[in-house]
This record gives sequence, structure tokens and C-alpha cells, in this order.
Amino acid sequence: MDACYDVAVIGGGPGGYTAALYCARAGFSVAVVEKLSAGGQMATTDWVDNYPGFDEGVDGFGLGEKMQRGAERFGAATIYDEVTAVDLTSDPKRLTLAGGALTARAVILATGALPRTLGLPEEEALRSRGVSYCATCDGMFYKGKTVAVVGGGNSAVEEALFLSRLCARVTLIHRRDSLRAASVYVRQLKDSGVEILWNSRVRRLLHGDRLTGLELERTDTGAVSTLPCDGLFVAVGRVPDTGLFRGQVELDTQGYLVADETTRTRLPGVFAVGDARTKPLRQIVTAAADGAVASHFAEEYLLSHSAP
Repeated sequence: MDACYDVAVIGGGPGGYTAALYCARAGFSVAVVEKLSAGGQMATTDWVDNYPGFDEGVDGFGLGEKMQRGAERFGAATIYDEVTAVDLTSDPKRLTLAGGALTARAVILATGALPRTLGLPEEEALRSRGVSYCATCDGMFYKGKTVAVVGGGNSAVEEALFLSRLCARVTLIHRRDSLRAASVYVRQLKDSGVEILWNSRVRRLLHGDRLTGLELERTDTGAVSTLPCDGLFVAVGRVPDTGLFRGQVELDTQGYLVADETTRTRLPGVFAVGDARTKPLRQIVTAAADGAVASHFAEEYLLSHSAP
């Protein structure tokens, strides 16, 4: 017989475990289903320097484990398994796992989003050793240094502008001859000191133990050059991990779960938190805030709907 919980949380990142903590403290039975390890994308971050309460920073993997232990202290269970199918319209809602199944009266979707990579050899190996996907997270490590940003949309320009206030030199690399970013951002670039390399793409990462520079190729002429730099920030989009919910939960044009600041989706008893949700800022602290908000409205839902 399937295990049945009051709340099932899909994803063990900061949003998921914060939701589990608050729901468990409220007296509900909670299961967090996580396919890899506690912390989600946060666990792959070498050092988190902007999460409140850690004045000297904390490693992402360790912070994920702390969040897991905090939720489990109040009775939340962690199930290491992969959700392969969901029925979020039934009552109770049903989750099919690779190793079984479970049901829950309410479900919190916390599956996160992955940064889109350049697909270059050794890109993953150089992550946190010169290659980053979040200027807000890692920019301070490059204060006074030389960095490059790849991309041409709003996120790339925002990253470049942010870094221009910290770094000695910032170069924005774009494969086309015009930016896709909103005009308000483009205007800010003019006075920022950011240099733009048009019609260029990164062909190879140059490195020893850490990134030392980039090999670039012109997209119009094929000419090859090198750009020395201490860091590379990749801002070519993110990929929300929401395909499992397509056809049941509303997604926006980019695949993010549509939910407002209450975290409620249009499906009763289904909530979306963290990087998988439509939102203006995706950070550890905003994911954790989502989790607390979701628990409030999940509790409201559970108390107003008696168990079947």
C-alpha cells in the first residue's frame, strides 16, 4: 500500500526543505522526495557568501545538509528517489517514484532550474574555479579582477552591470551584432565601462588549475583571438526542471511554473516554490522565503479540506 502524507515536497533544495520545515513544525506529516542530494543546485556551489546568518559564508553542500537536518528534526522524512510521474488533479494527489509510489493531500513543487551551459569541454570541471552562472552569488570573489560575461539578453546585461561595480574590467561577449536586452538595460551599459565584443563566441576555455582566459571566434569572419580573464559568467538562460508537470500545472512560455507570491498554482493544493516558479529574482534566500509562504497556504488548504 502506498505511503500517504499530508504534504509531499518534490525537490530538496532550499525552497523544498524550508517548506518541509514549516509544514512539519505545524504538525503535518511531510515527505521530501529528492533524487540526488540535499541542497539541489545550491549543493554544487563551492561557497555561498550572501545567505544571511553566515557572516563568513558557508559551503553550499553543507548548507543543504543543515536545511535537511532542520526539517527532519521536526519529523519531515527524506525519500531519495526520482519522481517519474504525477497526478496532481486527483484527491489525494499521487506521485509515482522510480522505486514505488506515494500519495499526499498537498504537493509543493520545488524542482528548481538548471543554468544553460555553453557545452564546452571542461566547463563543468571549471565550475567554481573561474566559471560561474550567477554574478549575484559569486561576483564578490572577483572584486578588482577581470571577468567576461557571455550572453545578450536581460540576464547577461544585468550580470555585466552588477560586475562592473565590483571588477576592474568587464567584457560582454555576444554572438550577434545587437543585444536582445531591454532598452533600459542597454542605456545603462553605455556609462558602465563594460566593453562589448560583438559577433563573438567562446570556442575554448583556457586554464591551469583555474580559468585563465578564453579563446574566441568571430561569428562573421571566423577569426580567432584570446581574451585573458579571471572569471567567466555564463548568462545564456536557465532551464526549469518542470517537464514532469506539463499538461497539469500552467507553465509560462519559458517553462516556469506559473504561481504568484502566494506560491499557489491554479490547481488546488499544489504550490510552486524556488527557481522553478515565475519570479523576478532567483536566489537561495528567495527560495527559502517561497518555502515559508507555501507552508502557510498549504496549511490553510489542508485545514479547509478534510482528508478523503
